[in-house]
Amino acid sequence: MAFVNEWFWFFLLIPVAAVSGWVVGRRGGERHSDSQVSKLSTTYFRGLNYLLNEQPDKAIELFLHIAELDKETFETQVALGHLFRRRGEVDRAIRLHQALVSRPDLNDQQKVQALLALGEDYMRSGLLDRAETVFTELAQIDQRAPQALKHLIGIYQAERDWDKAIENATRFEAATGEPMGKLIAQFECELADRQRASGDIDAARAAIARAYAVDSNSVRAGMLEGRIEAELQNDAAAIRAFERAARHDPDYLPELLPTLLASYERSGDTTGARAFLSEMSEHYRGVAPVLALTRLVEAEDGVPAARAYLARQLKDRPSVRGEAALIDLALAEGVDPEATLHDLKHITDQLLVRNPSYRCSRCGFGARTHHWQCPSCKEWGSIKPLLNYAVV
Repeated sequence: MAFVNEWFWFFLLIPVAAVSGWVVGRRGGERHSDSQVSKLSTTYFRGLNYLLNEQPDKAIELFLHIAELDKETFETQVALGHLFRRRGEVDRAIRLHQALVSRPDLNDQQKVQALLALGEDYMRSGLLDRAETVFTELAQIDQRAPQALKHLIGIYQAERDWDKAIENATRFEAATGEPMGKLIAQFECELADRQRASGDIDAARAAIARAYAVDSNSVRAGMLEGRIEAELQNDAAAIRAFERAARHDPDYLPELLPTLLASYERSGDTTGARAFLSEMSEHYRGVAPVLALTRLVEAEDGVPAARAYLARQLKDRPSVRGEAALIDLALAEGVDPEATLHDLKHITDQLLVRNPSYRCSRCGFGARTHHWQCPSCKEWGSIKPLLNYAVV
């Protein structure tokens, strides 16, 4: 991918350099002798030859030489700076773009372009404070500079400054019309998580309400609300919040089910729990609601009824976890040789241990614990409990 990006910039430079070479050559004809024009043309075609022969370093040097012959070749210098950054020569890109920003003859559009390039250099080098300063200045120059706002959002995410991330995401949505509600809801939930941990429940509830306001289907907001209410033993409110979240996205059912079932148990609403689990079994192809319902059937109707129910369900959704539960029930009922069942149980448990419990739907990152932001690709809300029927 790096090679493709590098050559993208090379071939972007070809027409720019061609025009620049022509302009410089023409001006050279007006100001200098024909030998200077010939020299520029020779330099340009030598650069193309280096590109075609996959000698990018020499090509860069020659195109940079063309740019230096005429300081008005703004686009060529910006493109060269991008190319330096992509090749890892960030210091060189910074120096080039700093020189462009300091030029007094730039129009507003060129000033914005140069500042954007410089800010991206700083981000690539990890100088987030400088990048923030540049992008903030850029947003003040042009309130509809969406790239600057987008970079600021990225900076504040990295710094975990959720208030500023929300502010700039809101500005970005106003500037571009691109919906940012789902991202802002994640930021609000980050605030709610922080406030919940510090014991400020009212502030956490307010952040959750704001998350719902921008994303009424926010699963994370529902789960946070459910956990807060469950911790306060407001079980009716917890059940409503968890059920709402599960219906918006059943994929998160395994994540919220233990706390939800605890609220059902405290409230004594076994009938409601069984009805909800039956509903979820129709919409969620994993085995989690089936296992939970099996335990309720066992408690109310006995082991044989639970084993029969689970055996029927596993015909449609075979699962290692389901087989492990079926073995436990068979052992409890005494219908099969114990030694064989214990061996099978051990093998099943080992298979479960070796598999990740969560996977990112965007990049495939596997994890044993849940993350709201993928540690690999940084996407929000993409890591979900596994739905591989052979595993869960």
